[in-house]
Amino acid sequence: MFKLRLMMLAGLLLLALPAPAQAKLKVVGTYPYIQDLVQQIAQDKVSVSSLATGDWDPHFVVAKPSLLSRLNRADLLIINGAQLEIGWLPPLLRQANNGRVQPGSAGFLDLSNVADKIQVPDNVSRAMGDVHPQGNPHFVLSPANVPKLADAIAQQLCQLDKPQCKSYQQNLKSFRSRWQQAQARWQQRMAPLKGAKVIEYHRLHDYFLAHYGLELVGTLEPLPGIPPTPGQIQTMVQQAKAANVRWNIRGVFQPMGPSEHLSRHSPARLLTLPHDVGAVPEAKDIFALYETLLKRLGV
Repeated sequence: MFKLRLMMLAGLLLLALPAPAQAKLKVVGTYPYIQDLVQQIAQDKVSVSSLATGDWDPHFVVAKPSLLSRLNRADLLIINGAQLEIGWLPPLLRQANNGRVQPGSAGFLDLSNVADKIQVPDNVSRAMGDVHPQGNPHFVLSPANVPKLADAIAQQLCQLDKPQCKSYQQNLKSFRSRWQQAQARWQQRMAPLKGAKVIEYHRLHDYFLAHYGLELVGTLEPLPGIPPTPGQIQTMVQQAKAANVRWNIRGVFQPMGPSEHLSRHSPARLLTLPHDVGAVPEAKDIFALYETLLKRLGV
């Protein structure tokens, strides 16, 4: 009888315990800006991480075992797309063997499908260098594209996690409002720089330059992905002098030598600009990324 009473008491205690919380959706983004956009929309409702870090070259990510482990457990994979990950992600996806996040599944989102892209070539050949056939993939650096990316992320989260959809939609609305206000401020601050001439190492910041009306004179790379030769660098020195180029822009992961040479021999001031969240310490989120770009341009 005593044992029976103990069993009944244990059963009552089990019934009194709270039901276990539903496991959080596990989201993986290929780049830190994607992780940040998910966090802006989902906040603490999901678990999210990034495969790359912001200071890496986004074209070349080392396929570490830890990345494979994240893909194995993921419920949703969000990629930049436009073939930016083409050199490193497909082998990882094959090894992960996670059907939930394969292309074409409900747990796979390609953001390039909703972004407005520039520099989409009519045809592609090796003679053109490392050209992306779907257009320039660095579209997050257009502030006009960011709300579209956020919309797509919120929609995918709602599809996979319907109980939390209302929360995602509310957070999206708040994000869009804050982004619109920030865009207005950025537009006003950037207005005096319209028409300023720049040279880039690689066509990394083209979306940003085009959005704010800065004029690209040329690139140190003779073709996309092809390192500059001494002859090409000297050509750009002459162009920088002739056009009175104001800035010589490089990304954080690009070699310093060619850019330093250009600025030593021309009026173009050398600027290292972030391309992603976390590329420099102050670019802590998507808003801070844009703030950092403006501050480094002096506005």
